[in-house]
Amino acid sequence: MSEKLQKVLARSGQGSRREIEQMIQQGRVSIDGKVAKLGDRLDDLNTLVRIDGHKVDLVALSDEVCRVLAYNKPEGELCTRHDPEGRRTVFDRLPRLTEGRWVSVGRLDANTAGLLLFTTDGELANRLMHPSRCVQREYMVRVFGEVTEDMVRNLVRGVELEDGMARFEDVVYAGGEGMNHTFYVVITEGRNREVRRLWDSQGVTVSRLKRVRYGDIFLTKDLPRGGWMELELKEVNYLREMVELPPESETMLTVEGQKRKKGVRQIRRAVRRYEERVSDETKGRRGRKDNRRTTSRNQNAESDHAQQRRRKPSGNAANRRNPLKNKPAKPRTRK
Repeated sequence: MSEKLQKVLARSGQGSRREIEQMIQQGRVSIDGKVAKLGDRLDDLNTLVRIDGHKVDLVALSDEVCRVLAYNKPEGELCTRHDPEGRRTVFDRLPRLTEGRWVSVGRLDANTAGLLLFTTDGELANRLMHPSRCVQREYMVRVFGEVTEDMVRNLVRGVELEDGMARFEDVVYAGGEGMNHTFYVVITEGRNREVRRLWDSQGVTVSRLKRVRYGDIFLTKDLPRGGWMELELKEVNYLREMVELPPESETMLTVEGQKRKKGVRQIRRAVRRYEERVSDETKGRRGRKDNRRTTSRNQNAESDHAQQRRRKPSGNAANRRNPLKNKPAKPRTRK
C-alpha cells in the first residue's frame, strides 16, 4: 500500500507533516536521486530518500514505538532546533535518540512557560496540533489591568483578531491583588500568541503565561522547571485514542522504570547538572578570551617588575615607598 511521502517521513521522526511539506516545497527532499514534489507517494520503504543530501531510514508503520515526553519549559527557551544566536532551545535538554528524533507538539513563545509535549511519532504530533481535533490547552495567565464581566463575556463569545475569530472555551478567575489578576483559560487552537492577543483586544496586558494542561495531561508539581518525564503506555494510548490512532502495545519504559518513576529530587539534580555544565562551558569560552587579552598585560607587568628589581632603592628611599611600614601600631583599648 502506498503512502504519502510526508506521512512516511513524519513517522520516521523527521518532523511534523507541515514541516516536511515545507522541506519538499523548498526542494530539500529527493527520491532515488530526483527532487520530490508535493503529492509524491512511496510504495516501497526500501526506496532511497534523502533530506538535505542525508539518507533517511524509513520506519514501517508496525515497527515504530511511539514515545511521548512531558517537558516543563522555562521562560527564555526557544521552540526551535537550532538558534543562530546560540540561545537555549527546548531540544537542548531532551534525551538523545539512536533513531528518529523528537517532534514538538505545538510551540510556546520564548516568554511563555509550562507544559510542552514531545513525541517520536510525527503523525501523532500533527493530529494533536490540527485545529479540527479541538484538543484543549489550559493556561494560567496573570494580567495587569482592570477586568470586568463584560470583557470576560466578550472573550468567551469571540473576538475578531487579525487572523479571524478567536475565543476562550472557559475563563475561571483565580484571585489577585490591585491591578494584577490571575485566570485559568482554555483554548482549542494553537494560533501564534493567541492567548496574549485575546487579552490585548480587551485593553489588558499579559504579564505571565504558563500552560498547565494539554488534553488530560497535566503539568504536575513533581516536574520542576527544565525537567522532562516520559509518559507511560496508558497516557500515550490516551493521546492516540483522542486523535483516532491505533493504540500502542509496547513502551520503551521498563516495568521497573514505570514502578520507580523519577522523583522530584532526581529530576532537579539532572537539571542542576545541566545548568552547571552550560555555565562551565560559557565560563570556559570567556576564560579563553580573557587569557588572550591579558597575555600582553602579564608580559608588560613582568618586564616592569624586572626593572624595579634592577633599580632597588636603598636607605630612606626604601621607606618612602611605604611610610607606614616601620611605624609602630597603636595599642587597641576598649572604651
